[in-house]
Amino acid sequence: MAFAAALLAGGQPLLTGAVAGGLAALAAATALLIASVKSAAHRPMAMGARWMGGGAVIWAAGVALRPFAESFVVSFADMFVLLGAGVTAGGALIAADRKFPARAVLRQVTDAYLCAASLFLIGWVVALRHVYADAADPAAFTFVMLPPMIALLVTFAVIPSVLTSKATSWLLGLAGVGVLATMTVAGLAVAVARLDGGDAPLWSVMLAPVAFLLLAAVPWGPRGRHAGGPAVAGVIGVVPQALVAIAACTLLAHLAGGAKGPAVTGVVVVAVSVVLLLLMRLFVVSATNLRLRGLVKLGERQLRELAESTGDVVLLCDYEGVVREIGAGVEATYGYRPDQLVGGSIFDYIHPEDVPGIQVAMRAMHLDEEGASPGACLIACRVRAADGTWRPTESVATRHVRGDELMLVTTRDVSDEEALRNQVAHLTFHDGVTGLPNRAYFEERTREVLSGRTPGTGGANTAVIFLDLDGFTSVNDSVGHASGDYLLGQAARRLRGAVRADDTLARWGGDEFAVLVETGGEAQLAVDLAERLVRAVSQEPFRVADRDVALTASVGVAFTEDDMPAGDLIRNADVAMARAKELGGRRVEVFAAQMHADVVRRLELAADLQRALIDQQFAIEYQPVVDLATSRVTAVEALVRWWRGSVFVPPEQFLGPAEDTGLIVPLGEWILREACREVAAWRAESWDIGLSLNLSARQITAPRFVETVEEALAESGLPASALTLEVIEEMLVEDAEETIKRLSELRALGVRLAIDDFGTGYASLAFLRQLPVDMIKIDPSFVSGLGKDDTLTLLTRTIVRLGHDLGLIVVAEGIERPEQLELLKQMGCTRGQGFLVARPMAARGVDSLMRTSLTV
Repeated sequence: MAFAAALLAGGQPLLTGAVAGGLAALAAATALLIASVKSAAHRPMAMGARWMGGGAVIWAAGVALRPFAESFVVSFADMFVLLGAGVTAGGALIAADRKFPARAVLRQVTDAYLCAASLFLIGWVVALRHVYADAADPAAFTFVMLPPMIALLVTFAVIPSVLTSKATSWLLGLAGVGVLATMTVAGLAVAVARLDGGDAPLWSVMLAPVAFLLLAAVPWGPRGRHAGGPAVAGVIGVVPQALVAIAACTLLAHLAGGAKGPAVTGVVVVAVSVVLLLLMRLFVVSATNLRLRGLVKLGERQLRELAESTGDVVLLCDYEGVVREIGAGVEATYGYRPDQLVGGSIFDYIHPEDVPGIQVAMRAMHLDEEGASPGACLIACRVRAADGTWRPTESVATRHVRGDELMLVTTRDVSDEEALRNQVAHLTFHDGVTGLPNRAYFEERTREVLSGRTPGTGGANTAVIFLDLDGFTSVNDSVGHASGDYLLGQAARRLRGAVRADDTLARWGGDEFAVLVETGGEAQLAVDLAERLVRAVSQEPFRVADRDVALTASVGVAFTEDDMPAGDLIRNADVAMARAKELGGRRVEVFAAQMHADVVRRLELAADLQRALIDQQFAIEYQPVVDLATSRVTAVEALVRWWRGSVFVPPEQFLGPAEDTGLIVPLGEWILREACREVAAWRAESWDIGLSLNLSARQITAPRFVETVEEALAESGLPASALTLEVIEEMLVEDAEETIKRLSELRALGVRLAIDDFGTGYASLAFLRQLPVDMIKIDPSFVSGLGKDDTLTLLTRTIVRLGHDLGLIVVAEGIERPEQLELLKQMGCTRGQGFLVARPMAARGVDSLMRTSLTV
């Protein structure tokens, strides 16, 4: 609008400036519209560029229409220029990407009015009052000055939003603000010139073209976020008050200078409105401050009440540690009255070892000159209670401003949590039954010791001892697990008394214990300790459930070697202990490499056994049992054979692992079914022959063993009386009640029972009375001594006579020499088997024997 006025003046410089300004505005509009298309993905940038481009077009249209305007005061061309300024202001706000609540918008408009009115008053005192006096037309002065003042108001309304924006398009908004400011300054200069009747200065004419050219270049420059923040907002918030103060000082200076003249109504209205708005603004700020203070006090009170309701102690202290205030909860928690602590130092009640760390944390919290310190910190320390005990605490300290800088500290007594953590840590690494360290602790300790040993010391530096209580399982079965735990506690106390103070004794699990021995180079010390452990367990019975329980111990010792992992050392001791247990217990075994190799072989053998069952690698051979008087075959004993590929595996090598792993159960079931089927087929050929099978302890205690025998007999058609099941004497002793129960169930089916290897086990004649046995088989060790050892001959004769007296069938095993056969016949032994009588043979060999002759 200033340029439109210049065109009416008719001056050549003003016409040139107007043309240049219009062309620059059109160039800016073109650049902004192109930038909006390229920045379509960024909505604030695209929309802001479109609005500002439209504002430039509208401003250029106003400049072009200005020569055709007839009105001297305000024309429609001035309205176009003013509308262009408003659209440009809207584009700057959009580019700033700021959203305000209604209260913030009202405050921002109020501040803009205060700024514009203050500048007007300052300008009135400095120059405008003279222009007003020369114009001598109040209405003309008002209408000429109104458009630039509106532009000034719009400019001040936009500036805060743009300067505090953090959008990437804030630079475009800032350029829009620059254009608004330029148009406002130029408009004011031209308005003053119009009222004076002269030409506007050339610098004011050239401001608009320069500003629009800069606006055209901004979209093609770099983008980035503005670091606008609280500091910028704070400075902007002070500007209205500063301008009002300057305006007030200017007016006072003007009045104090004795300037005279009639009062101008419009100026008075503006001044009064500024004062009223400022008073209203101060009232609103005061009310807001009061409300915020109330909220702060309410928050402090609620925080304190909340903290004290949870048992926390809340206090205020300065950065020197002097207590200013403290909550009443300190008396319930620590036993101090609040008035005892106020004015004193917190360091008088903190453990001396914790004081330096807390002082460092407080110094770090203290706000330095740059304000870079943290606003809160967590402090853990020990606090002395009134009873003199040191309580572990956790405190949270935050900066608190109340006149001067203080710290708000919330302290919690964590004694219970600390005790619980210690208890959990103890339970994690200790056994609950014996109170000894547990397996996890022992493994970790062994790793620590081995990692710190001296290289090159070999196996005599560190040793691990494994101990297992022999027969402990029967204790749990007889007197219960609670009594078993009580016995373990007694055993732990005995073992603890046997080890040295620097040895590590732990319960490994179940009835196993482990000792870590740092022998200091003497291997014999570890062996001697192992012997002491055996004696400690077996020296006297344990008293459990009002009865004496005698136990022994199997102990294994292993020594470390260079670079041996802790896991291997522990494993070696366990292997040595297992070997001691296999050899009968109550002994000490020192680990040798061969032991581990045997264990590995047994594991491999067990795996091969499982595959052999799946691949049907087993076969059955039958050894005839003959009537010694007639040499007639009366029965066959089924014997399992295993060919692992082309290699024959002796039964004594795989039957033990099969028993240990439980594979003997499916293997025995297969032997039973196959043998019953073969013998039933031979009996179908009119051959009256029986079948004998050996049973293991695992087979008898299997859940469905009796049903399995019954099913095998039913499937094959073999009469129950033709099947004889053999057990050894030891099985009758180890679990006599359950074994006799199962065998009695088998006897009820009609199956015949035999005691194998009679005379070598632990059975007494009482078992022959409890269990209806049909047959006893003399062990080969007795038969081998016939004719050579008078004692064995006498024992064999006694067994044969005992069998006859009890009405039992007596079978002699292991007949290999003719003189043995003759002596057995003389003794009256009715049946026998052995290599002299007949060797084990495959089923086709038995078929051939059946078809050629029924005697051997």
